[in-house]
Amino acid sequence: MDISVVVPVKNEEDNIDPLVDEICAALDGLMEYEIVYVDDGSSDKTWEHLVSLGQRLSQLKIIRLRKSCGQSNAIHTGVKAARSSLIVTLDGDGQNDPADIPRLVEVFKSPNRPPDLQLVAGHRRKRMDSWVKRASARVANGVRGYLLKDRTPDTGCGLKLFPREIFLELPFFDHMHRFLPALILRSGGAVVSVEVNHRPRKYGRSHYGIWDRLWVGVVDLCGVMWLQRRSKVAEIEEVMNFEN
Repeated sequence: MDISVVVPVKNEEDNIDPLVDEICAALDGLMEYEIVYVDDGSSDKTWEHLVSLGQRLSQLKIIRLRKSCGQSNAIHTGVKAARSSLIVTLDGDGQNDPADIPRLVEVFKSPNRPPDLQLVAGHRRKRMDSWVKRASARVANGVRGYLLKDRTPDTGCGLKLFPREIFLELPFFDHMHRFLPALILRSGGAVVSVEVNHRPRKYGRSHYGIWDRLWVGVVDLCGVMWLQRRSKVAEIEEVMNFEN
């Protein structure tokens, strides 16, 4: 198993089939993979679409949460259930392009990659969103970058690649996926941003509100700043084992 693609969704019934088809088209013949969908308490026919796909697609694993717990919890659940040591996440609304996944894998496995590379993050340089979303993202990324020094221009991009073990060792809290670059840097890892395609949403609407993200983000930002101040990375100089 080369990678596990983890996709959190909530009420995305019309986006399920086309996105799964695109993921398969992007990865078939290139690598061994699985697709882990986590239904975050949907009230539409998202689950029914996933069950139907699962009956004909052996690479698909589906998980249904009893009630909505938020995007970070859905991602965390999917990563824990994944079988590969390498994880790729992307949003389930179809705006991330699965065709970018092989490029993220290539960057991560490149012999010229930075030492201790632990996160390859997508950068939506040309966002296909409303001006309100673009403006709020610009402000949020600016404030977050200034305070956390995470050196990542687009921390909110759902398309990311990281080792499963590294992710599960990070401090977990609700909305932690928005601070993944800062948390990786805090643990001593390196982060690389790669420009990726971004597409207009074809079906449905966003289920994570801008104002909810803004106010919750302020509280979490303070928490992550505290974690950074309290962090220490232990550097092992030597290990000796003595066996009889």
